[in-house]
Amino acid sequence: MSKTILYLIPLLPLVACSPSQAIVWSDATTLLLQDLAAVQVDNEDADNDAARRELELFREAKVSLRRAIAIAQQLHAGSRAADVTFDSSSVSAVYKVRTTGKARIWENAIDGKTGEVAGHETVLSLENLDTEDRNNFVALESVRLKLSDAVLIAEKAADGKAIGASLLNKDGKLHFLVLIVSGNHLKEIILETPGARRP
Repeated sequence: MSKTILYLIPLLPLVACSPSQAIVWSDATTLLLQDLAAVQVDNEDADNDAARRELELFREAKVSLRRAIAIAQQLHAGSRAADVTFDSSSVSAVYKVRTTGKARIWENAIDGKTGEVAGHETVLSLENLDTEDRNNFVALESVRLKLSDAVLIAEKAADGKAIGASLLNKDGKLHFLVLIVSGNHLKEIILETPGARRP
């Protein structure tokens, strides 16, 4: 059984030249990550078939996670990515990108092969979220690094490609959490975001 590699990378030198960006993961994302992590456990386990399929589809994707972020952000002027997951449960594999701005959250599916917007957009108001999620989205304002920049740093640190990214709250401080596919392994990269505290 392979162990997940954790990196804690201070981002202070990069903060000065980047606006804020971060994300919050839903329970569905956590389940996806658990499924993907299962690939490393035992090749004979039937549950691993779905996770292996997910990784195969991800490797076939021509659109990177960073490109999917850029496409989703262009849909709403001034929005910032708040969450990205790779999802192969629909007809074609897509990145589900949540962006936020003007007290709204938009979720769009970006096709992993073409980069086109797939399906219908979901729109939520920050007021409709529970207190913890709302606080995380409000805290995004204090994170000065873009999510796409954090993904790039994590991909270089782990020598792989990002399959998901989120914001992690640890002891009241926000961190970037990026899941990287590197060879046949999944690596969880945690990047410190100086100055980002939850309200």
